[in-house]
Amino acid sequence: MKFFVDTADVNEIRELYEYGFLDGVTTNPSLIMKAGRPMLEVIKEIADLVDGPVSAEVTATEYKEMMREADILSKLGDNIAIKVPLTLDGLKACKALTSDGRMVNVTLCFSANQALLAAKAGATFISPFIGRLDDINLDGMQLIADIRQIYDNYGFRTEVLAASIRSANHVKQAALIGADIATVPPSVLKELVKHPLTEKGLAAFLADWAKTGQKIG
Repeated sequence: MKFFVDTADVNEIRELYEYGFLDGVTTNPSLIMKAGRPMLEVIKEIADLVDGPVSAEVTATEYKEMMREADILSKLGDNIAIKVPLTLDGLKACKALTSDGRMVNVTLCFSANQALLAAKAGATFISPFIGRLDDINLDGMQLIADIRQIYDNYGFRTEVLAASIRSANHVKQAALIGADIATVPPSVLKELVKHPLTEKGLAAFLADWAKTGQKIG
């Protein structure tokens, strides 16, 4: 499984990227708002920092304007993935952009039928939103499983990008089902490394080492 971080905070991205397990970044208008900086400036800085795909979302809802914004965003870096909403105009833009060799992340997916259409349109990534389905008492993980099965049935190359992840358990479940990617908030990504027995074991090792009075080097 690949890990993308879901943030527009450049400092957080830089920190996580230095650990060596970050494969890409996803942003959206809400995250840009939280960053409090001009969108194009932030996306450019992230694209220069990270080798992997950086999702930058159009804000238009009509095809022609989506394509105009996509052209602007694409110029920010060769690793930009244009993010479009799962609407008819979004799918039309997806088809046009991927036919032109650009990466496209189709976002706001809440059904297997939507995911099927996105794959037919040539999407590079499909972003089913796990947490938002769970919020309304639907099974977000079942959606991941349904999409995985459909894509495998027909050999679609669209990668399943599990989004709206709220917990480390979401990451594990998505990995078990076979999601290609998890896009995770920085706080959740850092939680993946934690386990009480690891912390307890390390504390015991360090305590025993201190008793020896030795140093390495």
